[in-house]
Amino acid sequence: MEFAIWSLIVGVLLIVLALSGSVLARLPLSTAMLYLLVGIAVSPWGFELLRADVSRHSKLLETLTEVVVLISLFSAGLKLSSGLRDRRWLLTLRLAVVSMVFTVAAIAAVGSMLLGLSLGAAVLLGGILAPTDPVLASEVQVHTPADRDKLRFSLTGEGGLNDGTAFPFVMLGLGLLGLHELGETGWRWVALDVVWGTVCGLGVGAGLGLAIGKLVLFLRREHKEAVGLDDFLALGLVALSYGAALMLKGYGFLAVFAAGVALRHLVERQSSSPEKSRKVVEQAAAAPDTTAAQAAAVHRDHAPAFMAHAVLGFNQQLERIGEVTVVIAIGALLWAVDWHPALWWFVPLLLLVIRPLSVAIGLAGSSVSATQRLLIGWFGIRGIGSLYYLMYATNHGLAPELAAELASLTLAVVVASIVVHGISVTPLMAMYEQTMERRKSRSAAAKTGPKNG
Repeated sequence: MEFAIWSLIVGVLLIVLALSGSVLARLPLSTAMLYLLVGIAVSPWGFELLRADVSRHSKLLETLTEVVVLISLFSAGLKLSSGLRDRRWLLTLRLAVVSMVFTVAAIAAVGSMLLGLSLGAAVLLGGILAPTDPVLASEVQVHTPADRDKLRFSLTGEGGLNDGTAFPFVMLGLGLLGLHELGETGWRWVALDVVWGTVCGLGVGAGLGLAIGKLVLFLRREHKEAVGLDDFLALGLVALSYGAALMLKGYGFLAVFAAGVALRHLVERQSSSPEKSRKVVEQAAAAPDTTAAQAAAVHRDHAPAFMAHAVLGFNQQLERIGEVTVVIAIGALLWAVDWHPALWWFVPLLLLVIRPLSVAIGLAGSSVSATQRLLIGWFGIRGIGSLYYLMYATNHGLAPELAAELASLTLAVVVASIVVHGISVTPLMAMYEQTMERRKSRSAAAKTGPKNG
């Protein structure tokens, strides 16, 4: 009977969302907020259909959040069509490295001096809460590969990279707590957890993304083979890059993101006219029969765009399903948390002070406008990635009391982020789009004005 009830709840929720998706897109309300309410409703705070608990279900939650983040990271990489020489990548790197380091340091300082945490626990808290979320931030990410907006590109790239760059700080925190080997004077942490883990993850992911992409395109263009089952290709590349990176002691999150970026880069490089190919592929995908799609899949110029379009579309569907599952789980966990008394000031401090300040430092002297800088500072969305790191640390030997304290702080930040960012994303992004359109119109008028005069 319990499975029947769950089937009923999930079925009704998905159908309601499918029917009301266009309406929700216009309202100051995110789908994640609805999932959160459903999670609370099925918990002991509501109808008590589910008694989820961080300590008892930490293994399951770690695996679940890990899978959802992996899918989202691959999607984020596939959305970024610009070549690596594009200067917007510098904005992403500054956010994922400079802003990340400052955020970890600031949270660690607050945790140590104001929350009474040990140095190791404070650094661990910083590593857990520093990364922005690639799953819940989909509304502020690039919409299409042709999107050239600096705001969306920066947030997409940051969400893809900093889920990997946070790992060294999580390992440092665990090491300071005596749960991970750092080496004398920290040499092992620097050499393996920072340098090797990062380089290996990026290298393995990029190499596999290029190799698998070239193989598939060769088979399709030259032999009309390997057509269809692009969903298997997506899942296979995610699993292969993640597994290979972990086997070599690299960061799997970075590998999956790099695989997506490399695959998209290959697509752009092997098509003589990427924009034209994208339009042809979109028309073929929307055609009532499969003839046009099959022709585009093996076309010498359109095959790369077709592969990327199919893989990204499948991944985004999986990402939405994963978001439903995990955010409902977050809502279902809240009843079992012993809420920390400092939450009333800690959460605003992180979202309203530390995040904007870290962005200001990371993007100092950059070419982004004041409006873009403010929005990047505001949309430091925390979510499923932070929950994964919390579960990862919990399952690596955290003392139960410390695990409960970190769970309270992490879940409070995640829930607050889901609510405040969910309410603000629609009106703020709408105003931003209108501002950008006005600037484009003025720029176009300025260019054509002298000629017409």
